[in-house]
Amino acid sequence: MSDKDVLLSMGFDAGRLTPLVGALKATGNRGLQPAMDHILENEGKPVPDLSGVTANSSSSGGGGGGDVPMDEDDDEDAAALRAVYGGSTASATAAAAADVEAKSIKCSQCGKIFKNTALVNYHAEKSGHDQFEESLEEVKPLTEEEKKQKLEELRLKMAEKRAVKQKETAKEDKANEAIRRKAGRDMNDLREELKHKELIKEAENKRREKVEDQKARAAIKAQIEADKKARAEKAAREKALREGNTYVESSSAAASSAAPAAAAASNVAGKDYPHTRLQIRLASGGQPYTTTLSSDATLREVAEFLAGQVLAVDVETVNFAQHFPRKVFSHADFSRTLKELGLTPSAVLIAS
Repeated sequence: MSDKDVLLSMGFDAGRLTPLVGALKATGNRGLQPAMDHILENEGKPVPDLSGVTANSSSSGGGGGGDVPMDEDDDEDAAALRAVYGGSTASATAAAAADVEAKSIKCSQCGKIFKNTALVNYHAEKSGHDQFEESLEEVKPLTEEEKKQKLEELRLKMAEKRAVKQKETAKEDKANEAIRRKAGRDMNDLREELKHKELIKEAENKRREKVEDQKARAAIKAQIEADKKARAEKAAREKALREGNTYVESSSAAASSAAPAAAAASNVAGKDYPHTRLQIRLASGGQPYTTTLSSDATLREVAEFLAGQVLAVDVETVNFAQHFPRKVFSHADFSRTLKELGLTPSAVLIAS
């Protein structure tokens, strides 16, 4: 790069470059840096007119007798101009005096030239280059063939980008589909597991209810047998009294007959049942009403249920009784729970 290009890239006015010859001379031709310092120091001074140098150079070249002689300083200036710009003194002076105008911007790092600053900014953003200078090279307009070639290159690049994008999209879609399928399988497995657990729980509840029903039936059967024996003992005792005979009750027989019923009843009453199944029959007849209540529900809740089914039943006046074992519940029992009244896990009540 010439001294002139360096000074232009640094922002010096092209009109101030002509005094470079004098600056080089004034600094003893020690190089560009001292000459540049000399120009900066004399920035405010007018630019010297070197037209005389040109004239003298021309006269000297022609060898005419009427020419103005060139002094020693003019010879040194002309020689410096020739050394900087090359060629004859006249051409060097004309080049220095010409209005120098940059026609493009050049990247100092890769050598590419650009027509305007917008292209420079785009190049800097894409490449990361940050060193640019003005250039006298002119960016020639593209020919039709070059335009077609550039357009074809852009089309190929766009097609490649679309192909890469399609591949990436297809890959992402495939990965997302695999994730979705795995999530669906996991969800189905979870549903099947929950369903299996529900079936096991339901089967266990049915088995437990069946066992409880069997125990309840055994207890009721034992109570019926005990009631039969008690009625037989009562009938025998009344018959003996009518005939005037003395009847001696067999306590061992009564105890032995009541033992199975008591044992069965104690086994049933000793269990903690969360729910109680009730069958309520009206003393006046009609269809029975069946319901399942919590074992902690009170007898008043049973009355309220029956009142909701039968309009003729009043909660405050209805009475409940149980045949086996024979038991009548008063209104004082309405605040007691079904568990406390021994009605779990199932019972038959007569409402009147």
